[in-house]
Amino acid sequence: MVRMGHREDLLEGAKRCLLEKGFARTTARDVVRESGTNLASIGYHYGSKDALLAQAYIALVEEMSFEGGDDGLTAAPGSLERFREVWSNIVDSMRGPGSMWRLGVEIVTMGDQMPEVREQLARAQREGGRGLISLLMGVPEEEVSDETADTLGRFYMTLMSGLISQWTFDPKTAPDGDALAEGLRQIVEAATRS
Repeated sequence: MVRMGHREDLLEGAKRCLLEKGFARTTARDVVRESGTNLASIGYHYGSKDALLAQAYIALVEEMSFEGGDDGLTAAPGSLERFREVWSNIVDSMRGPGSMWRLGVEIVTMGDQMPEVREQLARAQREGGRGLISLLMGVPEEEVSDETADTLGRFYMTLMSGLISQWTFDPKTAPDGDALAEGLRQIVEAATRS
């Protein structure tokens, strides 16, 4: 068995704490207890507990896959069906009572209280948009230009933020992938009408 260092132990412990207690209720002592490290390690490796928790949240998001089951995504890249397929997979990840997406809402509401991690989370959003473009359009992330990440990627991240909010506050009426795809179809139809 390969032994992780304190940095990795802290990150793994912080991820478990976030999923169990959320951002606001997780203390530095919780992370230390869960990771088997010490308080000084948090400051040394991450600067602060909040910075560690932000990095743990980003790691949790990066570990998620929206490519579907064993077959992966089946619809043609860039198609309305691919859009429906990807967003259906994202919605499926929101359905559970312990959905980690609720952490995103918690972090957004605490943003003003954590100026030291805002920049870190803003960069992660840009990369999240790049990842969504990759999934939806079928291009490698490294081929997505910064301009595209800053336009189409931000559009997708805005859609994601709204979806997370709706699923957090009222899952019974929140849209699924079919409803989102139908909404997009209507937008495209209206925009292309002569």
